[in-house]
Amino acid sequence: MDRSLKQFALDRAIRPACRQLSAYVCPVLLATLLTVGCTSTGVSLRGVPESPLSSRLNLQSDEGPSASPRTWQVLRVYDLDELMHSNPRAVLGRLQDIVNREPDPENVYAFAELAYLSALQAEGQGDEAAAFDLHTSALHAAYQYLFHPALADRRSPYDPQFRAACELYNGSLERTLRLQCKQGGLVIGGKKTIQTASGDCDVTIVLRADRWQPRDIARFEFVSDYEIRGLKNHYRTHGLGVPLIAVRNAYEGEPQRARYYPVEMSFPVTAFFRPLPARVDPQTGRRTCNAQGVLELYDPLDKTKIDVGGRQVALESDLTTPLAYFLSKPELQALATVGLLRPDELLKMRPDRPDPIMGLYMLEPYSPGKIPVVMVHGLWSSPMTWMEMFNDLRSSPEIRDNYQVWFYLYPTGQPFWNSAAALRDDLAEARRTLDPGQQDPALDQTVLVGHSMGGLVSRLQTIHSRDRFWELVSDRPLGSLRAEPEVKQKLAESFYFLPSPSIRRVITLGTPHHGSEFSNDTTQWLTERLVRLPEMLMERQRKLFRDNPDSFPTDTLLTVDNSVESLAPDCPAFEALLESEHPPWVKYHNVIGRRGKDAWLSSLAGDGDGVVTVDSARVDDVESELVVEADHTTVHAHPAAVLEVRRILLEHLAELRGHPSTASAEARAAEAVRDAGGVRTSIR
Repeated sequence: MDRSLKQFALDRAIRPACRQLSAYVCPVLLATLLTVGCTSTGVSLRGVPESPLSSRLNLQSDEGPSASPRTWQVLRVYDLDELMHSNPRAVLGRLQDIVNREPDPENVYAFAELAYLSALQAEGQGDEAAAFDLHTSALHAAYQYLFHPALADRRSPYDPQFRAACELYNGSLERTLRLQCKQGGLVIGGKKTIQTASGDCDVTIVLRADRWQPRDIARFEFVSDYEIRGLKNHYRTHGLGVPLIAVRNAYEGEPQRARYYPVEMSFPVTAFFRPLPARVDPQTGRRTCNAQGVLELYDPLDKTKIDVGGRQVALESDLTTPLAYFLSKPELQALATVGLLRPDELLKMRPDRPDPIMGLYMLEPYSPGKIPVVMVHGLWSSPMTWMEMFNDLRSSPEIRDNYQVWFYLYPTGQPFWNSAAALRDDLAEARRTLDPGQQDPALDQTVLVGHSMGGLVSRLQTIHSRDRFWELVSDRPLGSLRAEPEVKQKLAESFYFLPSPSIRRVITLGTPHHGSEFSNDTTQWLTERLVRLPEMLMERQRKLFRDNPDSFPTDTLLTVDNSVESLAPDCPAFEALLESEHPPWVKYHNVIGRRGKDAWLSSLAGDGDGVVTVDSARVDDVESELVVEADHTTVHAHPAAVLEVRRILLEHLAELRGHPSTASAEARAAEAVRDAGGVRTSIR
């Protein structure tokens, strides 16, 4: 997605739509319509990078950085405190000699801390070579404190200084990487020689991530430069390493699965540095390089611990900021409005690639063996609406290790049965692309999660409709119509549904299973003027009516021109959907939103979430039903709803492993959901 997409969306959909809205919609109705929109999510640039060392070493103090009390104690012990005020560099040299003679944890830590502070001072003076040399020295000393076998019996992980050494390691590594980026960036797969004040430093950069290749990465950003906005929860782990944002590179000849990756998708990476002994010329005994080491880049979604000297070490990671960085693109916010008001334009908005912008998206690489969870948004929405739930679910290692989350983008201006037909085709195409040999059994355990109208689109993937929908179109058999074969094929796809053998569960949230009073004479009148369906589709429909003048009643489903009209409670498609058979291998789960009694919209929309009433959201064939106190736009992001989806996914895993959830486990899960504000009304 690039600037042309953003500009196109603004010029062709959003600005004209806003002018029309202002002409037609009264303020109260506009507020009601906007309840189906989504909020802005992303990141903002920090003035100063975030660092836990800031408070520890007073880095932002007006009086300037200062060493910790324990470091000053080391200086006093060796009578170096006065020299520290006049010549800090000389103190470093003296401390290095002391460390060589007495490798005590206190001495090693003091050297690392003072080297780091001297490096910051050198950076401020513009001496990058000296800064790099000093940061490298601090990095090596912190690594020595944490991992040198000679210090093992004298350091304690319970000592606050131990965590301080971890922060010095991370801080020195990050400053080193920043200086390295200024000298040509991080080039994966090769050795880079960096000039420092005391000699050369050789660094080999290695990508240790099975799901990514070096050419998949276009560039790196530092997580500490950005502050999250729009996502409530920030998921990080504490350990060693520098969290980075890797921005994906699109290239000619990339794998077929890359078609499902959005442009400039970003993902988390953690950088870890392993120092190696300096190289020495065996003949002269002189160093041929001042320092060397291996910079390892890990995928924290795949690996959370690494082996260092026979010890399992936790990686520092940030899973949320890279996601928010990608979501900060303004053009992503435009997709919901374009999909509603100009559904045909989604086919034209990505000129750099032959496939349309509509369809399945992945924010992580396809992972064979992991079960797909396909999230389907609702009216006037886009995959952006799922980011709160995605961010929360991905924080669970068990969910992360066993599931892969996909997102479906479709034009919400068209009737929901047309969108359901498109989803069926796109899921089938994805299976052919990702697993042409039908070798991945995890794809046959797919879970669909649908919000609002997306729940209807999802449920239609699992029914055997027979002639129920077609009988609402015409009293003549489809094959007897006068139409081109491709038109008949399109009609069959839109009005005949068979259950997918690959879908095992459907979770619906805030779904109008019996229609919504939100679709009324006023909103339908508005959408008739605002929503513009593809001209090709409308011309095909007009031609079908002309060529078959006595085949279609006046109230046929073919005359339902947009999604709002299709959601009317009197639309006969709901009865056809609910009466259709579904196979025994599919289980349904339902989450219902209910606004508080004091909510002003409740008086307009009745008992429900402000758009869908409780009675409309309720269906009888579900395995579980949960009611949460939330409006229509937040029901799928409510903590209780997220916990419920997590519970269902874990239940799905337990059944696949042959260990159904016990009563006590169900009770614990229900209690967690209740604590988050959900009221369970039924569970089988």
